[in-house]
Amino acid sequence: MLIVGLGGTLRAGSTCESALRIALDEAMRHGVRTACFAGPQLRMPMYDPADPDRTPEAQALLAALRRADGVIVASPGYHGSISGLVKNALDYTEDMARDPRSYFDDLPVGCIATGFGSQAAMTTIDALRAVTHALRGWPTPFAAAISVRAGLFAEEGCTDATVEAQLRTVGRQVAQAVRRRHAAETELARSV
Repeated sequence: MLIVGLGGTLRAGSTCESALRIALDEAMRHGVRTACFAGPQLRMPMYDPADPDRTPEAQALLAALRRADGVIVASPGYHGSISGLVKNALDYTEDMARDPRSYFDDLPVGCIATGFGSQAAMTTIDALRAVTHALRGWPTPFAAAISVRAGLFAEEGCTDATVEAQLRTVGRQVAQAVRRRHAAETELARSV
């Protein structure tokens, strides 16, 4: 069972990446493996469907997403929506359109948005949920819209217990959905 997280900014250790890592940490606590593609790992050329050549970063992201049982996407709220970096990474999933499991078909997807103010975070959550639906995924019931302020994240983690609980809820909901599906598929295989 694998949950793939993607997001952040090009600045390693950004608040958005920190938020994503807390959610992934919670998913691991619930017994699933995780892979994180954050910040500099998402530095890829603009997605070009006419050019089949993919950078090693794009190949690694696509390979992980093809194996994923769940996904968590975290984006900063840039001008009221998903950042170009995160959107470009999601655009690469177009390479998965003709896979046996297209895009994120039937996968649980957790959504996290960070912004300096609640408006940017909320509109970015709406955009992430719309993209999740377009990619045939299931947004989890809870999404974390985080209004960022100075000192919210430190080396030891999140300094606000309420924000940390929200991020952990996203990770837990994706992990629980993955585990329920795995248990149901295992039970079905035994009964056949």
